[in-house]
Amino acid sequence: MKIISFSHLIFMLIPVGIVGYFYYKWIGNSKEIALATVRMVVQLLLIGYLLVYIFNNQNSLVGLLIVLFMVLVSSLIALRNVQNRNLQRYYKIFISILIGGSINLLLVLYVVIDLEPLYQPRFIIPLAGMIYANAMNAISLASERFENEIKHSSYKEARAVAFKGALIPQINSFLAVGLVSLPGMMTGQILSGVDPTVAVRYQIVVMCMVLGSAGISVISYLLLNRKG
Repeated sequence: MKIISFSHLIFMLIPVGIVGYFYYKWIGNSKEIALATVRMVVQLLLIGYLLVYIFNNQNSLVGLLIVLFMVLVSSLIALRNVQNRNLQRYYKIFISILIGGSINLLLVLYVVIDLEPLYQPRFIIPLAGMIYANAMNAISLASERFENEIKHSSYKEARAVAFKGALIPQINSFLAVGLVSLPGMMTGQILSGVDPTVAVRYQIVVMCMVLGSAGISVISYLLLNRKG
């Protein structure tokens, strides 16, 4: 696979800078895009080196702690969109992401892919990252919609609006895949030389995993909010 030089990588900051400029002009926030970009670059560079260590470490406890860390951080990020931020709300988000994400992660790793041996960080860490990040985004959308709707609607009406809104990105991806887009995992595999017919199977797994983790996490969150 062709290695991208850092000097070429810098050119991708041009479209990010354009977005940042209009974000400042239209919203008035001059720091959020810049801070997010710096964090993204630093975090990815650090995790790149960390993954080298993790992939060479066969201690399953390390993998379990990393997955737990993903759930803790993703829950904290999802809490940003909630107006009423407190420990109880964080707990509901954490439990929802843990349930929805873990069901899909275990199903994919130990049934669909059928890993042997069971603990292989090269599979577990990237897939867990995709699953929990996706669940986090869905919970963020659901929590914001639910809080806005519950103010002037019944629980059932607010639940329906929140559930539908949270799944719009995933359903759109289902409808567009293969026609409009070749998703990330499939594109990466094809670029690295994997047979497209094999890459397609993995992408089907990822697509179902994405909708499943988002949907079950949101279902759990909305059920936990049934009584306030």
